[in-house]
Amino acid sequence: MKRTAPLCSRQRLANPELKRALNREIFTTVAPHYQTITSLLSFNRDRVWKKLLVQSLPPMATPICLDLACGTGDITRLLADKYPDGRIIGMDITEAMLELARRRQAPAAIEFHCRDMAQTGLEADAVDIITGGYALRNAGDLPSALAEIFRVLKPGGWAAFLDFSKPRSRILQRLESGLLTFWGGLWGWAFHRNPGIYTYIAQSLAQHPDRARLHQLFRDQGFEIHSSSLHFFGVIECLTVRKPANREPG
Repeated sequence: MKRTAPLCSRQRLANPELKRALNREIFTTVAPHYQTITSLLSFNRDRVWKKLLVQSLPPMATPICLDLACGTGDITRLLADKYPDGRIIGMDITEAMLELARRRQAPAAIEFHCRDMAQTGLEADAVDIITGGYALRNAGDLPSALAEIFRVLKPGGWAAFLDFSKPRSRILQRLESGLLTFWGGLWGWAFHRNPGIYTYIAQSLAQHPDRARLHQLFRDQGFEIHSSSLHFFGVIECLTVRKPANREPG
């Protein structure tokens, strides 16, 4: 019997635990094809966006870096290349993805852990840099994830995220959703004989804050928005934020 796609319903996307379970199911299924399908879905631009994301981060000598929802470790390895003397941590909730990341691992400085982004297990103010490729949209509970990112990031630390981005206009939202549903469904059928596997992208984006609201959520948490760049006609955003440094009393 062929495996079918997990049921991606509004109920599962709205419930943090159900969404985490859904993510584990989906990414366990797609793990063997993840590198190929990501390249196809992005017209081979995914690697460029990830490089630009890491390039947006400031130079540091020996930073502690945390790559959330690291998947097979593309951004994790880019961090290791940029900061060869740093400590690089890749974190994901799907063990099947981490198994592939460990097999592809080259730099000895990288360590991988199977944990949820809202419960990293790290101490407060412990990390200099945090990244996430297609991470926040997949968070079981976005406010909890943002709070955890703020908690573990050092004052003055940086965070950068790459993900699908939702415009404010309802018309543009419907257009974007239709295109993502068609494109994801096409490759879901080609690879899995099940279009529902990759239409998850459009479904999860529908439940995600639009671009302006997402920026406001970061500000509400205490972050400063440093830069935002759009790619692929605004479908993809690279967002860089900073946790304010502690001010001297005066």
